[in-house]
Amino acid sequence: MIIYLLTVNYYSTALISRLLASLPKLGEIAYEIVIINNSTDDQEIAQIQGDNIHLLQARDNLGFGKACNLGLNWIYSRNPTSLVWLVNPDAYLLEDSLSQAVQFFEEFPEVAIAGTEIYEPDGKMWFGWGKFIESSGTIVVVEEPAEYNCQPYLIADWVTGCSLLINLSHFPECPQFDADYFLYYEDFDFSRRYAKQGYLVVVTNQVKIIHEPSSITLRYGYLRLTHNIYSYLLSLEKHSTSFLLWTRFLRMIVMALAIFPLKPKFALAKLKGITLYTQRLLC
Repeated sequence: MIIYLLTVNYYSTALISRLLASLPKLGEIAYEIVIINNSTDDQEIAQIQGDNIHLLQARDNLGFGKACNLGLNWIYSRNPTSLVWLVNPDAYLLEDSLSQAVQFFEEFPEVAIAGTEIYEPDGKMWFGWGKFIESSGTIVVVEEPAEYNCQPYLIADWVTGCSLLINLSHFPECPQFDADYFLYYEDFDFSRRYAKQGYLVVVTNQVKIIHEPSSITLRYGYLRLTHNIYSYLLSLEKHSTSFLLWTRFLRMIVMALAIFPLKPKFALAKLKGITLYTQRLLC
């Protein structure tokens, strides 16, 4: 069983080099590496070369989901029954992670999408599982282990795109992230959408990776908050009720205006995200 590691570059050559260094030697297990270059003027990424490394150039910064779609389509057209492991550039594998991922799907072929446990370098859990409280529209990251009780996996409300395994053999068409998302919550939407279609979406503690939180996104300050606000409202639109969407929408406006005198940049970033979502509605 071949596994493709798919990662998205946005001025992250050093991080991707570290990720690749954490992989086992080629030959111990069959794997290919697909890198989507979302930073078109980044020349450093071309220095990463190898017989099993494939660099695909995006024409622009597509955002995370669209960039993943580019890679997924490329992989699916070549091997529609393979495994795909989406891994953030600022993550890296443990010694046996790759073999454990392959073994997991060999033992549990019924699983279509699996999230892994993710730890920080100091051993603290960064992501255990994702929870969605539909009655309030709350999307929760649970930073503690789930209660597996000797089970190999648990059905999760959603799993993170930081470390996301996809068994392509389940899909008659290539699975895709929703192109409406640019950054944030695209993994939530991906999980919920395919779960509603009957695919088994789980989280497992049998595969683990290490992640250095926000080593990429923190570079861009308030811009990430803007995308976060926009994508959260978009997620409520797609997976909640109109009442909850507009309640949260109005509450965000009130809160942004209330904190404006104390934190103007923070408030403006939130208002910009709300404005982006409003423009979507008008279009």
